Amino acid sequence: MSCMLTYAVRNLPASSAWAARGFARSLSCSPPLQAAVQPKSKKTLAKTGVKNVVVVEGVRIPFLQSGTTYADLMPHDLARAALQGLLNRTSVPRDVVDYIVYGTVIQEVKTSNVAREAALGAGFSDKTPAHTVTMACISSNQAMTTGLGMIAAGQCDVVVAGGVELMSDVPIRHSRKMRKTMLTLNRAKTLGQKLSLIAKIRPDYFAPELPAVAEFSTSETMGHSADRLAAAFAISRLEQDEYALRSHTLAKKAQEGGMLTDVVPFKVPGKETVTKDNGIRPSSLEQMGKLKPAFVKPYGTVTAANSSFLTDGASAVLLMSEEKALALGYKPKAYLRDFMYVSQDPKDQLLLGPTYATPKVLEKAGLTMADIDVFEFHEAFAGQILANLKAMDSDWFAQNYMGRKSKVGAPPLEKFNTWGGSLSLGHPFGATGCRLVITAAHRLKKEGGQYGLVAACAAGGQGHAMLVELYPQ
Repeated sequence: MSCMLTYAVRNLPASSAWAARGFARSLSCSPPLQAAVQPKSKKTLAKTGVKNVVVVEGVRIPFLQSGTTYADLMPHDLARAALQGLLNRTSVPRDVVDYIVYGTVIQEVKTSNVAREAALGAGFSDKTPAHTVTMACISSNQAMTTGLGMIAAGQCDVVVAGGVELMSDVPIRHSRKMRKTMLTLNRAKTLGQKLSLIAKIRPDYFAPELPAVAEFSTSETMGHSADRLAAAFAISRLEQDEYALRSHTLAKKAQEGGMLTDVVPFKVPGKETVTKDNGIRPSSLEQMGKLKPAFVKPYGTVTAANSSFLTDGASAVLLMSEEKALALGYKPKAYLRDFMYVSQDPKDQLLLGPTYATPKVLEKAGLTMADIDVFEFHEAFAGQILANLKAMDSDWFAQNYMGRKSKVGAPPLEKFNTWGGSLSLGHPFGATGCRLVITAAHRLKKEGGQYGLVAACAAGGQGHAMLVELYPQ
């Protein structure tokens, strides 16, 4: 596939915006942060007979690089802080919440249902059900659409959805031989049986099993997949570095300009109060260019500078039926509208979820790319984002891989991730989806748009896209 895609992309018409070399040069240019304006008037995506589900509010604790301030905490501590931040900001009575659902990826075995533990810790009633979902990097997307479905079905009126990840402390297991021996030892009844089992232990039994961000089905790390994808779409190291620099530069402007209002302070026990993300670090192309390839050595193009970093963080959003929100006196931020989940080959198309999900969700809603005012895509790697943008703008790819007559088109950069993205803000696997949705809602209000498109890739070759509609102002 790589050779075929490389040939096709390199031979796209010269008029294609993505084929032009000047594309990468424009990445570092950022649009000015605008004052709030009134949205353009378009049709609403409300459907007859279907409940309107609204986002009342969304928050997140600061996203921090793993191994920093959150290092001594547990995942439910972060999730609890996000829930408490949501409660503080909205003043929603705890007993009004019908259900809580959280997304996570690498689970702490002591709190496997982290949603329940975090909810209890945040003071929610023990009568409020809570469950945890996992779908790799779109886990909190799944949490939100689970809540959306429960409200639309009339099962609930108020749902809190969120996500959490703590990469500072991940489960490290004994080898399988050692685990088997220890479990058998636990069942041994006599001293002789126990000594006999202990005598069978060999030095190699003590070798730990370290977790890896790799596909179980292919044994390939996501970084390797990103490198191959970048090569398939002929995306250079320089283009990836320029896009990553764009992300950090825009995130820095948004942070300093007070745009990241979804961030709530978190007083870390025994440490300082954390108030902002700590991974935003605009560098220079010269410095970025000095880094060695992180995965495919020595010729790969994916480096630490153009990849999202291991991140600790948590997020939470308050979802309600529109009727319930208005009855409680809230002014919602946005409607959650159509959404779509997709799956592809986890080897060759692991990171192309946005490309496949976007045209499907637009067609479902009767919209085109031109109708979208705000794009918020998850940035796993700069190469992954650029590959998706090229694929979306390629008739050849649409016809040969997607079974479509023509391309859906690529998002214009002036509408795309203009407050930074996962490359700069961070990517706590289970929490990013909520950040994307609430950022889209805030940008729609600030920029006077009506429709936002959120999209993300995920491990296993899966992907997600969702349409967010600004609530009438």
